[in-house]
Amino acid sequence: MNESENQLPAAPLPPVAPEESSGAALVSAPRYEALAAPPEPPAPLPNLESKDGRVVLTDTTLTVRKTTFLLRELERAELTPVRWILWYLLGGMGLASVMIAFLQNWLRTGPAMLGMALTALLLIYGHRGTNRLRLHRLGREMVNFALPGDTRPWQRLTAEINRRIFRVHDLAAREAAALLAAADEASRQAAQAAADAAATEEPA
Repeated sequence: MNESENQLPAAPLPPVAPEESSGAALVSAPRYEALAAPPEPPAPLPNLESKDGRVVLTDTTLTVRKTTFLLRELERAELTPVRWILWYLLGGMGLASVMIAFLQNWLRTGPAMLGMALTALLLIYGHRGTNRLRLHRLGREMVNFALPGDTRPWQRLTAEINRRIFRVHDLAAREAAALLAAADEASRQAAQAAADAAATEEPA
C-alpha cells in the first residue's frame, strides 16, 4: 500500500470572518474633511469711538489720533495713568508756600485765597495727568499715545481693544490650521492614489 492511502484526509479549515476595517480609517476621513473646511467668519462687531474722537475701533483696525493700525499686526494694548510731576510739584510747593505766608501774616486774605486757588488748580492738574496708551506691535517697536481725560473710559476701551486683537489672532490661527489640514489631506490623497495605481499595475 502506498503511504498516501494510509494518510487521513485533511480537515476542512474553519470559515474565517472577513477582517473588520479599523476604526481609524472610519474616523480619519471625516476628521480631515472637518479640519480642511475653512472656519466660518464670526459676525462683525460694531465700531467703537471715544467721546473726543481720538480713538476709533473697528472689527479689524484701530485708529489713534488719525494713525491706523491693523489689529492683526498688534500684540496687545496697555493703558497706564501718568502724572505730570512738574505741575504736581509746582502746585504742591506753591500751595504750601502760600499757606505758610498767610499764616505768618505776610499776605492778606484776598491775595492768599487767590494764590491758594491757583496753586490748588496746578496741583489738581498735575495729579490728573494723562493716560498713556502703549501699543505692542508684532516684531516692531511699540507706539505710545497720550489720551487726556478720565482713566476709566479709556480702560474699558483698552480692554475691548485687547479682546478684538485676540479675536483676530484666533481667527487667523484657525484659518492657518484649516489650510494646513487641507494640504495634509491633499498629500494623503495623492499618496493613496499612487499606491492604488501601483497595486493595479503590479498584477499586470
